[in-house]
Amino acid sequence: MNAVTLVAGRARPPAEPSRPSRAEAESAVRTLLAFIGEDPDREGLRDTPKRVVKAYAELFAGYEQDPEEVLDRVFSEVEGYRDLVLVKDIPFHSHCEHHMVPFVGKAHIAYYPKGGVVGLSKLARLVDLYGRRLQTQETMTAQICTALERSLDPRGIAVLVEAEHMCMSMRGVFKQGASTITTEYRGIFRDDPTEQAKFLSLVGVGRSSIRCA
Repeated sequence: MNAVTLVAGRARPPAEPSRPSRAEAESAVRTLLAFIGEDPDREGLRDTPKRVVKAYAELFAGYEQDPEEVLDRVFSEVEGYRDLVLVKDIPFHSHCEHHMVPFVGKAHIAYYPKGGVVGLSKLARLVDLYGRRLQTQETMTAQICTALERSLDPRGIAVLVEAEHMCMSMRGVFKQGASTITTEYRGIFRDDPTEQAKFLSLVGVGRSSIRCA
């Protein structure tokens, strides 16, 4: 249970920790370099702490983005279109929150509109937003689905994410090429197995290989 502070008889959640400065982050990288047995002061590593911190700002830029802003514009003038919208093979890279090593793959998103649609590029941006955070694949799959549900309120949503995890291929069990698939269904996709089968057929994934989140 998180600690709380009592203020005027009411419980207040603890304040978020202050964000370290760039200099502190660079110092932490130097510490890690020394930990693995390297010399942070040798020529090839002198500027590595700066490079790593700059790279982290890009790799984890999703923390600075709001999914509601990504999906803020809904087009209602779609001439009564109510059938399936599917964007598949959206490439992404993310980092496992357990070991902070990459996992890389593709996402497939489908929905049945109710009151409107979003621009197709918005779906790719949404995947990128959640990918650029420390994640588990299961959480990322659910987050994409929830963001679409809140912004669009569609009749149904299906999200499938398939990825290779470097924490399995580069360390641990060393199983290169192993693929993890997670799915999340809402609305008619959750309630109607034929819709699930249609979605899986369109994205080209067999039902026997599905691992449901």
